[in-house]
Amino acid sequence: MTLEELRKGIDAIDNQLLELLNQRMEYVKKVGELKKNDGTSIYRPEREREILERLNRLNKGALTPEAIEAIYMEIFAVSRNLELPEKIAYLGPEGSYSHQAAESRFGALSYYLPLNSIEAVFKVLKNKEAKYGVVPIENNTEGAVGTTIDCLNKYDSKIVAELYVDIHHSFATLAEDIKEIKRIYSHPQGYNQCKNFLEEHFLLDVEFIPTYSTSAAAKKAKEDPEGAAICSAIAAKLYKLPIHFEKIEDNLANQTRFLILSDFKNRRSNNDKTSIIAKTDNKPGSLVNFLKSFQDNNINLTKIESRPLRDEKYKSMFFIDFKGHIDDENIQHVIQNSPNEIKWLGSYVAGETDAF
Repeated sequence: MTLEELRKGIDAIDNQLLELLNQRMEYVKKVGELKKNDGTSIYRPEREREILERLNRLNKGALTPEAIEAIYMEIFAVSRNLELPEKIAYLGPEGSYSHQAAESRFGALSYYLPLNSIEAVFKVLKNKEAKYGVVPIENNTEGAVGTTIDCLNKYDSKIVAELYVDIHHSFATLAEDIKEIKRIYSHPQGYNQCKNFLEEHFLLDVEFIPTYSTSAAAKKAKEDPEGAAICSAIAAKLYKLPIHFEKIEDNLANQTRFLILSDFKNRRSNNDKTSIIAKTDNKPGSLVNFLKSFQDNNINLTKIESRPLRDEKYKSMFFIDFKGHIDDENIQHVIQNSPNEIKWLGSYVAGETDAF
């Protein structure tokens, strides 16, 4: 076949895809009307996961599971916006990794609200000023985000999904040649995570100007023809700053786990995780006995993180993740028979990770 014939074939398939996508959106609108009447949430992570698993089982072509997910996550996002546009709050600023995480699930067309602190995200959700919130909970090199755990204890927002985002730092600049660079803008943490790259390219002696975020670094570099930024790819895209090197961090396995928060309960899937906060008495054996109840009921604990309690002198607080859904019989047995104070934070489809 000639190039022209191949292009005509692609055009014909694109025409069919457009027609089919419009048909899909008509069904989506009808689903949206039903949900609007019964108050059901538009975002259903477990339903999206079911669709992706079904498509991967049916797939006989060249598309990888990652490619299918990338395509359909954007279709899901467009579908949700057709059903009922809803606001997503996240730990800002615009161009942050939380923004990147939010956009990966809710798409580029959603209405985003960047906020200056993790607690501000929880407050906005409490006041019904946004439907969803996106906050970091842990990083595989830096550890748990204590503020997020404290806010989960303080507020009533539920965890409805989790996602793991690879944290890649990019090197972006207007300069044609890195020899022209006189200043490097970056959040100190990002700068320190890229020392090997800077050394390899003779950039350690270049003036370092710290910024409060990698997004701010991109903004500064955009205004400075002799400046460069260590920033996220989404920040470089936001400020139309050319990326010269895409992945410059020392640890290429750097990954952050994000939580998606809202006000509803997920139904069961075939791969659930549940999070709770447990407060135990500060006396010998309290925590051991509590954890043993999970073993006795064949429940797999995946994380336990302790946090200090300022207002309860004689208790300890623990953030705990485990496999299963809150409605599972063995989990209910642990919850109902525990002498400890337990707060259920949410049951949701377990995300995929390689680094934790």
